[in-house]
Amino acid sequence: MESGGGYGRELDLAVKVVQMACSLCQRVQEGLVGRKGDQIQSKDDNSPVTVADWGVQATDDAAGLLESVVSAVNGCLIEAPRYGLNGPQRTLGTSEVLDAIRRCNSNGGPEGRYWVLDPVDGTLGFVRGDQYAVALALIEDGEVVLGVLGCPNYPMKKEWLNYHQRYYRLMSKLSPPTSGSWNKGCVMYAQRGTGEAWMQPLVHDCGKFDWKQAARKIQVSSIDDPAFATFCEPVEKANSSHSFTAGLAHSVGLRNQPLRVYSMVKYAAIARGDAEIFMKFARAGYKEKIWDHAAGVLIIHEAGGVVTDAGGHPLDFSKGLYLEGLDRGIIACSGAALHEKIIKAVDASWDSSGL
Repeated sequence: MESGGGYGRELDLAVKVVQMACSLCQRVQEGLVGRKGDQIQSKDDNSPVTVADWGVQATDDAAGLLESVVSAVNGCLIEAPRYGLNGPQRTLGTSEVLDAIRRCNSNGGPEGRYWVLDPVDGTLGFVRGDQYAVALALIEDGEVVLGVLGCPNYPMKKEWLNYHQRYYRLMSKLSPPTSGSWNKGCVMYAQRGTGEAWMQPLVHDCGKFDWKQAARKIQVSSIDDPAFATFCEPVEKANSSHSFTAGLAHSVGLRNQPLRVYSMVKYAAIARGDAEIFMKFARAGYKEKIWDHAAGVLIIHEAGGVVTDAGGHPLDFSKGLYLEGLDRGIIACSGAALHEKIIKAVDASWDSSGL
């Protein structure tokens, strides 16, 4: 990986932090299998939030959850030196962990530099042992300049996508890969304006494993004929219209079955050429949050793809916590030619959609 443009230090740090956060999430996820109970709470919109959400972000008044969060955070920080990071000299107390979480309170906007974090993007996928992501992006003066996506259950090798995740986890436990050949998960990242996006294996000891040497450049698929393209859409119907995307897929001649994936892993799939199209058309009243898209959008752009709203306008990350002013929905494609065909199909189908 080549670092340039003055963000090399920040990118190096961000990748290490996401690597370590993925390790924390994997431990919590393993503990969730078969027993969910107090490990899972609900957000205001009834979507689940787990110990991993709070642990990576490192509120709730429940003593059991709080104790679990503090324990998870300290367990992760002990391993910081293994990732080339400086950990605290002592175990953190409850108040210190809560203070760290409370500092994550920027309202975003068009000025200044701030990090945007989704500690567990795709919490339902996380709970179900399926796909989820740790997403971290750096925004400067309203522009996304760095993006890192940690995908703990998204294998380096595309062939593994043909297997069910639980089967893959079982095989990994029976025959654990060494750190030098780890292929269960991956981390993708990019820097604005470089025209390059990278992927490295998910590792558990960056001190012994040179992740820069293991990184490989990724790029979007060259397929521009909808008949041969694969499109992604959200698994859950709560905040998106599957019926419209299905109708749209039919109208443009998409023949492949849709790839329904939790979280920003959809962006990862397009960035490295596993799929060509991602479409999301939110139901009325739903507002897209910047942390659900920032890292993935940048990685696709630098890998050669295109992401806009349904009117062809770039997504605007300068308006605060939400993507304000979206024209109907979000469309990500592996290239400009395919993107133009999808935009035209949306225009032709929209009036009769009822959205």
